[in-house]
Amino acid sequence: MTAVLPTVLPSVRDFEAAARDRLDSARYDYFAAGAGDEVTLKANEAAFARLTLLPRVLRGAGIPRIGVTLLGSRAATPVLVAPTAFHRLAHPEGEKATARAAAAAETIMIVSMAATVAVEDVAAAAPGATLWFQLYVQPDMAFTEAIVRRAEKAGCAALVVTADSPARGRRDRDVRNGFEDLPEGMRCENLRDGDAGPVRPIVMSPAISWEHVDALRRMTRLPIVLKGVTHPADARLALDHGVSALYVSNHGGRQLDTVPATVDLLPEIMAAVGGAVPVLVDGGIRRGTDVVKALALGASAVAVGRPVIWGLAAGGECGVARVLALLREEVEHALTLCGLASLHELEPGLVRRC
Repeated sequence: MTAVLPTVLPSVRDFEAAARDRLDSARYDYFAAGAGDEVTLKANEAAFARLTLLPRVLRGAGIPRIGVTLLGSRAATPVLVAPTAFHRLAHPEGEKATARAAAAAETIMIVSMAATVAVEDVAAAAPGATLWFQLYVQPDMAFTEAIVRRAEKAGCAALVVTADSPARGRRDRDVRNGFEDLPEGMRCENLRDGDAGPVRPIVMSPAISWEHVDALRRMTRLPIVLKGVTHPADARLALDHGVSALYVSNHGGRQLDTVPATVDLLPEIMAAVGGAVPVLVDGGIRRGTDVVKALALGASAVAVGRPVIWGLAAGGECGVARVLALLREEVEHALTLCGLASLHELEPGLVRRC
């Protein structure tokens, strides 16, 4: 199949169309699908369309500064690579290609526990990459600790603990396609017992609780980012349990359907946190203007998942690099047109709801 030239694709939407053309339909649907009727999946994008920007003029702001520092990790752009599973379904190089592109973009890649390349190999493939590691706490805490130690040894700078998955989301597209497991030759390599042992299944358990967050804090010195927070009461509880950052996410609409769009939830979470810790957000971000809106509403940075996969499927490492570059260029362009010198000048008054 002829490779798509990412440089001629002017938007994330174009990369999604190219990925749809290149991927087997079941693989495309795996990445694109949401839970149930996909109400939340659609709401994430629609919510950004309902938000408008109110620019300032004649500010003499110059070229905007868009770098951020999060939990000691520096990024040249406020757009992080969200944790997404199974990158080798999109491209043979999988997470290795994604990590190299993230390193070139000077941003943070959050490596999924369900990666199809082991975290050690991801780190080795992109020595300059800043990596965080996403974790589903396993009921077997000894095995959970073994995974954490692997992430630490690989040089990951933070632990992103997913809290919204006491059970797997029910995705109708996967059921229709009969997509139940990875094809032969692909495994969740971070779930392997030892260097050459069997790969365990990911266990999503309703027994996981705040006590497990406390156990992780005792287990590791890595800062803990709690991902999947949507309720203000949980945001306040997270502070009580000593997390270093919050990550507002509805899992890209892949877990519980009809949860509100994340950008609509962001103001309540910001009010609950009161600036005590950084807040990240993902879900439905497809343009640099979306990034600017989320940051104006209080987020410290955003993360993108599906756009990275579309870039990977369309053009491998170059495709991911181009998607990240597009979003960076669009953020800079939007800030310039808003008359702002840096991300620090963003504030809620620049956003209107229509």
